[in-house]
Amino acid sequence: MNAPAPLTAWITGVGFIAPGLPDWPSARAVLRGEQPWVSAPSVLPAPAILPPAERRRASRVIKLALGIGLEAAAGADVSTLATVFSASGSDGHNCHALCEQLATDDRHVSPTRFHNSVHNAPAGYWGIATKSMAPCQVLCAFDGSFGAGLLDTLAQVALDQQATLLMAYDSEYPEPLFAKRPVPDCAGVALRLEPQASEHALARITAWTTEAPAPTWNHATLEPLRASIPALRALPLLEQLAQGHSGEVCLDYLPGLQLAVRLDVLT
Repeated sequence: MNAPAPLTAWITGVGFIAPGLPDWPSARAVLRGEQPWVSAPSVLPAPAILPPAERRRASRVIKLALGIGLEAAAGADVSTLATVFSASGSDGHNCHALCEQLATDDRHVSPTRFHNSVHNAPAGYWGIATKSMAPCQVLCAFDGSFGAGLLDTLAQVALDQQATLLMAYDSEYPEPLFAKRPVPDCAGVALRLEPQASEHALARITAWTTEAPAPTWNHATLEPLRASIPALRALPLLEQLAQGHSGEVCLDYLPGLQLAVRLDVLT
């Protein structure tokens, strides 16, 4: 059998939120070595794009997904962008609160907590906020969720020839769930991918699967974040983009299967 052909698109926008890194410019500066990383809780922007009622109900993971998505989509008509939402789990705090409620004699749960707890809640809030009728996918592949989201997004761009926005993100869990799923904080990455180069293009991205092992990422400061938050498996790729280096990186994906990614950065 022939190996599947690599998938290619153009990166035209990046969004980023992580502990101590509130946006892509701050992350880019750290990845370039222009400033040190200072550990701090993730800062989640208020979802001003939502109507007031939905804004009050928005959970941490919804604020996170909208924050990175809107940053990556800056300058584009968000109502026309196809979207891919990829996360290793749903909203950790809502899941914890529901479990606490169900452990009491009063097992009536808040409808708001319930609908915010489901895995596709951020996609629903995005649709409300942007009034988008474009195609939308919601994925989960545990620790491989960033890779799964990237492959799905690239495939949509290649097949449909439509600009598509990837939002990969993860939420922390309180104890006792944290002991079993130790994600330390909210974090996420968004990439706006387009089928053709434009004046806003940052780099051409090409990806394919490989059985070759992913090399150790030599960034001692941020490696704990990359290893503990599935969405941040993207950090070696973002480092190459931030530094303006063309070449290949290999990202952790699924057991025994990695994701090879080539960037051709525009100067």
